[in-house]
Amino acid sequence: MPARPFHLGWFLQGSSVQAWGEPWTGHIGTTWMVPDLFLDMARSLERACFDYILLEDSSYVGESYNGSTEIYLSHGIAVPRQDPSVMAALMTAVTSRIGIVPTFGTYAYPPYLLARLVATLDQVSQGRIGWNVVTGSSDFAAMNFGMKGMPEHDRRYDMADEYMQVARALWASWEPGAIIADRDRGILVDHTKVHAVNHEGRFFKTRGPLNSGPCPQGQPVIAQAGGSPRGRRFAAQHADTIVAHTKGIAAAKAYRDDVRQRMVAYGRNPDTCKVLFLAAPIIGQTETEAQDRRQMRLERARQQIPQRLAHLGKITNIDFGKLDLDQPLAELTTNGHQQTLEQFRGSLPDKTLRTLLESYNTTALTVELVGTPDSVAGQMAEAMEATGGDGFLFSLPNVSRRALAEIEDGLVPALQSRGLVRAAYTHQYFRDNLLEF
Repeated sequence: MPARPFHLGWFLQGSSVQAWGEPWTGHIGTTWMVPDLFLDMARSLERACFDYILLEDSSYVGESYNGSTEIYLSHGIAVPRQDPSVMAALMTAVTSRIGIVPTFGTYAYPPYLLARLVATLDQVSQGRIGWNVVTGSSDFAAMNFGMKGMPEHDRRYDMADEYMQVARALWASWEPGAIIADRDRGILVDHTKVHAVNHEGRFFKTRGPLNSGPCPQGQPVIAQAGGSPRGRRFAAQHADTIVAHTKGIAAAKAYRDDVRQRMVAYGRNPDTCKVLFLAAPIIGQTETEAQDRRQMRLERARQQIPQRLAHLGKITNIDFGKLDLDQPLAELTTNGHQQTLEQFRGSLPDKTLRTLLESYNTTALTVELVGTPDSVAGQMAEAMEATGGDGFLFSLPNVSRRALAEIEDGLVPALQSRGLVRAAYTHQYFRDNLLEF
């Protein structure tokens, strides 16, 4: 029986300095302001027929490690970071089929402003824009927008539910066929097909309609990464593609089964939402070379304990710099990324920070992929068969042109020869390519 094809995406951590201090990254420390690397990436991944590039983002400088910004600035941890809407527009200008998915926080934009921005991006890309919906997690980010701090975790999702209702209503304020461009009668827009929204809810109020006109796709593709129970509810209700950050095949299958069941409960066909699992393949010309690279990545991770704890602290709002590396980790709670903290803490008692770091997110995300292009392709096929998943989102710690070439010219041809991924785009619009299989 032929293997079922699956989708490929790339989870790009931010849109400025990439892999600072890593091998094969050239002069990124001085050239990052000009987006040549990201435009090369967009072209490369489009040649490889990826479904989309997701531009992760944050809007603050971290200071969750030892109560200081020092380690974040010294080591370029998620800073500097440019506005993803600008990068998204530039990426669409040099491509014609791949989807581009910038991240925007519901806490940072009034719904009308966000709906107008995303609609404009969908227009200039001719129907290839998505929106990665995040509710925010950091009090530091909230303070940058005049707030005292972030609302409580589940309340943020309650607000985001209404936010999505407003945004979708604004995108729907232009009916299909509203623009008639009738030169003989001198009528551009049929006014009977453009409607006010007049939303006044618990959290948001807007009049509408959008003045930017309709989205080519009707509605942009919605991406989400809900991991907590409340986040999964939100993703199941709203997402067209889900970023799944799980550890191991069993957890991946359980996650996908859970969100699909939740979609059914919301009256949705779960096949219309593609769950993509994070992965970081390590590729070598031989199996030995790939294993050597794996060991190098592990060793590098062992040498970067403070940086890794600082990054984890930025996500979870916990100052790990104040904790003893070799004492059992006390019970921790967060108003930040709950799934990340749960995965890090694990279920084993009396683990120290040092031992937890040994197993956390070093060479594997959902599943470890190590080997030659052909053997990694086989590992990916086995993982998809075991989980029933819809594809992978690559999230490499060393984004470089060399890494991109290994994917485009090494791994993807091996996947294509097995019939596991597409060899050409079938449709113009991002949504249609995502729903192709």
